[in-house]
Amino acid sequence: MRRGALEVALVHRPKYDDWSWPKGKLDPGEDWAGAAARETFEETGLEVRLGRPLPEARYLVLTKSGHPADKVVRYWAASVTGGDGRLENEIDAVEWLEVGEAHDRLDYAHDRVQLRALVRAHGDGALETWPLVIVRHAKALARSDWDGDDRKRPLEARGRERADALVPVLTAYGITRILTSPSARCLDTIGPYAVSAGIEPRAKRGLSEEGHDAAPEKAGEHVERLLARGEPAALCTHGPVMAAVMDVLSPLLELTGEGAVEMLERFVEARDENLAKGEALVCHVAGTGEDARIVAVERHLP
Repeated sequence: MRRGALEVALVHRPKYDDWSWPKGKLDPGEDWAGAAARETFEETGLEVRLGRPLPEARYLVLTKSGHPADKVVRYWAASVTGGDGRLENEIDAVEWLEVGEAHDRLDYAHDRVQLRALVRAHGDGALETWPLVIVRHAKALARSDWDGDDRKRPLEARGRERADALVPVLTAYGITRILTSPSARCLDTIGPYAVSAGIEPRAKRGLSEEGHDAAPEKAGEHVERLLARGEPAALCTHGPVMAAVMDVLSPLLELTGEGAVEMLERFVEARDENLAKGEALVCHVAGTGEDARIVAVERHLP
């Protein structure tokens, strides 16, 4: 923002002599959100925190063999959180422009779709958001294969792999606060990101299965406190606790923009059928406390 006006960053690619949005290709096995943050840094030298998703682009390109193929590009709004802006990779210029200038500078019509979505979200007060990420713990050893205290039951190999895969996802959303069940399977799910980010997870008994059975209201209270803080946060808990979490979030839905119907369907499916083990449900929240509203939703499945 400059003088209250919305500004966006465009990049110039000398290879094509065009102006467009920062973008790139997925690495094998990479999550889209993690790739978006990585490619933005590689192309602009700027670290970003992803915000609400924007309309994707689909168009035909020619492969190296000369055959046409569909290309899909996903976009997010994002805010700069760091970096020195040094250009090192395929880009020779980055310019911050107000909307009208950006519209005229963009070389491709399909890139103006995201610009229009940004403008609409800005006008609706739904562009400046913070992420609340709800994580269900990853795959743990079966209860039948564990003789010890259930609270100490660890992740199995696939669960540990998923915990590692969540690191770039949570990094992309700039998570700075972590609440978790004290059970090992939740701590082990969120632990790799916590170590990577240098964050001490806050273990809350009310987010555990045992604590939820004893005091069912506690899980919702923890969600409400996060909503009051308005800090990028992740909350890791168990399947049986999810209904209490979703009961707090459901009334806050005010999904906006292109794809709102699909986002609502994703949220309802996650609420009614429960999150998959190792899933991260990203709620993009505008406002805090009593003014908080969820304006966009994403599901990152294992």
